[in-house]
Amino acid sequence: MNQISPEKERTEILKNYRGLLTVCRPSMSKEDRKRIRKAFDFAMHAHREHRRKSGEPYIYHPMAVARICVEEIGLGATSVVCSLLHDVVEDTDYTLEDITEYFDEEVARIIDGLTKISDIFDQTSSVQAENFRKMLLTLSDDVRVILIKLADRLHNMRTLDSLPPKKQLKVANETLYLFAPLAHRLGFHAIKSELEDLAMKYTEPEAYRSIVQKLADTKEERTRFINTFTQPIRKTLQKEEMDFTILARLKSISSIWGKMQKKEIPFEEVYDIFAIRIVLNSPEEREKAECWKAYSIVTDIYKPNPDRLRDWVSTPKANGYESLHTTVMSRSGRWVEVQIRTVRMDDVAEKGYAAHWKYKESKAGESGIDKWLRRIREILKSADADALDFIDDFKLNLFSDEIIVFTPKGELRTLPKGSTALDFAYSIHTQVGDNCLGAKVNHKLAPLSQTLKSGDQVEIITSKKQRPKPDWLNYVTTARAKGKIKSALKEQKKIQADEGKEILDRKLKQLKIDNHQENIQKLVDYFRLPSPMDLYCQVATGKISQKDLKAYATEQESRGILSYFKNPFSRPRESQPASEEVQDPIRQQLKDKPDTLLIGDNLEKLTYSLAPCCNPIPGDDVFGFVTVSEGIKIHRNDCPNAQQLMAKYAYRVVKAKWMTHKSIAFLSGIRVRGIDEVGLLQNLTNTISSEYNINIRNIHFDTQDGVFEGVVMLYINDTKHLNNLINKLRKIKGIQKVSRIGKLEAEVK
Repeated sequence: MNQISPEKERTEILKNYRGLLTVCRPSMSKEDRKRIRKAFDFAMHAHREHRRKSGEPYIYHPMAVARICVEEIGLGATSVVCSLLHDVVEDTDYTLEDITEYFDEEVARIIDGLTKISDIFDQTSSVQAENFRKMLLTLSDDVRVILIKLADRLHNMRTLDSLPPKKQLKVANETLYLFAPLAHRLGFHAIKSELEDLAMKYTEPEAYRSIVQKLADTKEERTRFINTFTQPIRKTLQKEEMDFTILARLKSISSIWGKMQKKEIPFEEVYDIFAIRIVLNSPEEREKAECWKAYSIVTDIYKPNPDRLRDWVSTPKANGYESLHTTVMSRSGRWVEVQIRTVRMDDVAEKGYAAHWKYKESKAGESGIDKWLRRIREILKSADADALDFIDDFKLNLFSDEIIVFTPKGELRTLPKGSTALDFAYSIHTQVGDNCLGAKVNHKLAPLSQTLKSGDQVEIITSKKQRPKPDWLNYVTTARAKGKIKSALKEQKKIQADEGKEILDRKLKQLKIDNHQENIQKLVDYFRLPSPMDLYCQVATGKISQKDLKAYATEQESRGILSYFKNPFSRPRESQPASEEVQDPIRQQLKDKPDTLLIGDNLEKLTYSLAPCCNPIPGDDVFGFVTVSEGIKIHRNDCPNAQQLMAKYAYRVVKAKWMTHKSIAFLSGIRVRGIDEVGLLQNLTNTISSEYNINIRNIHFDTQDGVFEGVVMLYINDTKHLNNLINKLRKIKGIQKVSRIGKLEAEVK
């Protein structure tokens, strides 16, 4: 960033401040504006010496966050004040007491919540998980904390260019891992899509640039099609004297890429790149009727696909989303999605639950956000000690699509897609889940593991003698059910372990072995168990008998170390655990050579290997991940596991790049699909072996109804070598599709 004079900076800051006041003005009083001015002056003074990585004054960031809160989320004056102050306690000498004194307790409480969650991902994984849990606790007290945090993350993503590449990848993967799902669950569709697109800009830069370019190239053609398609709908709606707006909404770049990946198709074959949205200005009591009237008009003009009707007007999604979706056939033979909703529904869809607050006076009973926050509190209360499992379960439930099922009395329950009868039991009450013996789905007996569908009516059969079993964890998907089952199993295990501890104590006395911690750990290692508690449980259940313990004692005696067990203090101090032994030399050498791990360079002391989950080859963008027992694993940046590894274990990720001076062949694979023609296989193998001089490890093809599909495993030098081959194979007559296989597991054996 070019240096500008202090006077120009002050002018720019005041211009931004006036812009913030302009967007605030319609909904805020004179008193509110005074509070905002006070917060702005306070933040200006607190951050006077601070600058962002881009070189600009730090105050630009809190002002931008405040503006996002007002314009894109719809929050009020208190949230603007808190946005302006959100980094003051963390980054300056001011304390929460100062905030309380200058402002009030409500502002201080929100700032406290924002400060607690500011470093969620900056330490080890377990600390990250605990901090995430704290964030959710704060969220359940005041939802504004997480809304301001989302605005903060959105602005950080918009200004990510100023950070170094490694930091960009880390922040982008964190965003995909937690913040985008959180925005989705809170109903912020626009923010969720932008976060995913901005993250993709750094995790998949080539694909991102390619899609942006193709969207620009096809804009003119797309505009012509949309105008032609909407003209008859517009005329008919006007004739019916309906108050409406018609918009064309582009699918997000990340959604387009996701579809290309999932269906293995090029950009040109993604037909739902845009959707037509009809937004009706209807009074709330006539919303449903007018939506269906508009639907009737659209389907009179264009033939609908009966399998693609989605009615979220009658039964809104759990995040508050309401809309009618249908897919119709245009006159040019192209399927087009049409979304029909009202101004209120569109407001809620774009701004989530913040928009709900404007309409809540007209709604009776508990709102969706209240139900969701209540569920969060329940999950937090029963969260298992394994905080990483907790994050995975919670994320799973954040991003799930919903199904709607009914109780025997006709009460409606919303569950994540993929939920089972056992999930349903735990959604009613913990006791119902713990005592669940079976279920009736649509009046027919069904196993606990049966996956439910929208519209199912479920009755739970219980017995007071029933208790949760370990295999139940395989039957459930919701975080609530998993948490409750784990808690119950833990309690059962604790009771069992107490019994086993007493039994083991008696048996060790008979064998004249002292019952102290080091001996117990020796027994745990001998029986290859995870913990002393597992040892006690196996003793209690008889899986470890007196005979097993005698065999252990005999073996120790034969090694001449039984005497040690009776006097552990005579033994030298134990060495570090194996995981630390492996990681310590690696970490030390990385400290000695901190820049980048050069793959293929002469690094005798560093153990590294290529991860089978993504099968990287020279030319791929890669990173190193320090494992517990297998040295460093090299992963591609677009590996399916990259997002999770970088978000959870950033402290174990090291920069890596290829440095191969000699020609080394790496195992890779391609998938080929096309029309089965005589001589096609010969043309394929000739191109690979003769023209490109590539060794084929194995080849397997299947043919069905004139279409063949096959996998070829071969030895490649680098990505350029592989891409040239793929482009050449695509030109062979009869071959329709050639793509790289990401996983070695796909190899045909």
